[in-house]
Amino acid sequence: MVIESDVLIIGSGITAAMVAEKLAEERDARIVVVEAGGPAAPLEERAGRRARYVAYGENPWPDDHVDGLAVEGMLSRTMQVGGQAMRWGGVTPRFSPEDFRLRTLYGVGEDWPITYEDLDPFYQEAEERIGVAGVQGPAELDPRSKPYPLPPLPLTYNLEQLRRWGEEAGIPLWSQPAAKASQPYRGRPACCRNDTCAPVCPTGAKYSPDFTWQALTEAGRVELVTRAFVRRLVLERGSTRVSHAVAVNLDSPDEQLEFHARVFVLAGGYLWTPHLLLLSAEPRFPDGLANTSGLVGRYMGGHRSVHAYVELPQKLYPGMSLQHGLLSKRFMRPGPLDRYVRHDLQVWESTYGREPRLRGDDGRVLLGDELLQDWRRRTQTGVARLRSYYDVLPARASGVTLDDARTTPWGDPLPRLELREAETSHALRAHTEECIRDVFERMARAGGGRVLMMRADDLQDHPSGGCRMGEDPATSVCDPWGRTHDHENLFIAGAPVCVTAGCTDATLTFCALALRTAAEVGKEFPAQSG
Repeated sequence: MVIESDVLIIGSGITAAMVAEKLAEERDARIVVVEAGGPAAPLEERAGRRARYVAYGENPWPDDHVDGLAVEGMLSRTMQVGGQAMRWGGVTPRFSPEDFRLRTLYGVGEDWPITYEDLDPFYQEAEERIGVAGVQGPAELDPRSKPYPLPPLPLTYNLEQLRRWGEEAGIPLWSQPAAKASQPYRGRPACCRNDTCAPVCPTGAKYSPDFTWQALTEAGRVELVTRAFVRRLVLERGSTRVSHAVAVNLDSPDEQLEFHARVFVLAGGYLWTPHLLLLSAEPRFPDGLANTSGLVGRYMGGHRSVHAYVELPQKLYPGMSLQHGLLSKRFMRPGPLDRYVRHDLQVWESTYGREPRLRGDDGRVLLGDELLQDWRRRTQTGVARLRSYYDVLPARASGVTLDDARTTPWGDPLPRLELREAETSHALRAHTEECIRDVFERMARAGGGRVLMMRADDLQDHPSGGCRMGEDPATSVCDPWGRTHDHENLFIAGAPVCVTAGCTDATLTFCALALRTAAEVGKEFPAQSG
């Protein structure tokens, strides 16, 4: 079966949604989107799924995978319409200007071929498309050219107290930006703080890509093909242009699908995008498509975190809007440094150590009034949860290769994922984590409190890279707009084009990069009339 279009988008996650929506609104082009998974549960079912998640811990997205495609060490493994952003927490800070100039400012990592100022209008566009609620922090720490499209989510009494605590420690804190409507927005209701944002928002106040796909498909502006797994890209004979994508129909595995298009956009995320390029090797490109630089799947990174729980001598009332918090960029913009260390700072209220318990410190069973008295005694002080993501510079060998020992149900090698940090980053790890611990200890002392627990994680969150952008085809996979150097009609959107991983939640950056790519793709097609 052959399906033809002007633009083929492979993947249906949040970056694919940004590309499709922008092109559909601005350009006269037939757009087809192909997704390996099936449709997500409709909004009207989510309240019931939330109830079962709360009562029984059930996964509210039971059909969010494709059998035979599990990869060890993979994060964000969701395969369904909407991708991982069906279950994300909706947190949407921007990178800071420093993230794009690490080599110039600090002598580590690499500079991006674009600046924060280049990305600023696309950050703004992403915030408007997904409905971000936020407030600008101090301008010197949190630069932006326009206000947020929505006012910030209201701070609870607890968060107001924690914000004042930050001020006492000399650290400005402000409302964490989030893709959750603080007032009705584009058909979504205002957030009523059900507090299960991740994994499921039962009301639709939190943005998820299925809203975009529903609007686009109902209006006939996009064709969405589900349950089709793309196995390889094929080049035109005698050309470096991509001719078509070959996929298997998961509901009829003997049926092969061909998707022909003028332009191809890979929006399969940090794992499946480089995997598809590597799988598409052919005699002229024996190491995979777009890979004459040898960097497809390379230089993939994320950011690590340090966590702490701090007991404070003030009465807090935990239980409302626990997933909303406070943000500071004070340490993302540190100024000159003797040794490189950059991190964000996020603060939430917490019930850590404050939940009712059935046994006392001596192990004796507590019942009735004794249980209630024990709980009241332990809630006379409050607890704050602190987390800082810090920058981890990727090694060239970090990322995705083909695993010859494990195959898909169709006999193709599965991806093998291994994240490795650069030697520079490894040498700085102990120093970085110690600096963050010092910040946490200083905050605890400023509030007259104490650190109850602290840990540093090995996990590298929000992975990105693997198809890094750059001006030089010898040292990058795609140009600053996401067009691959080797194939003029093949683009890469979102996370894979990142040069470094930053030191804060990265989803909004992926969206902004995808919109920038869409702007370039759109030049291939006439503008919408009227």
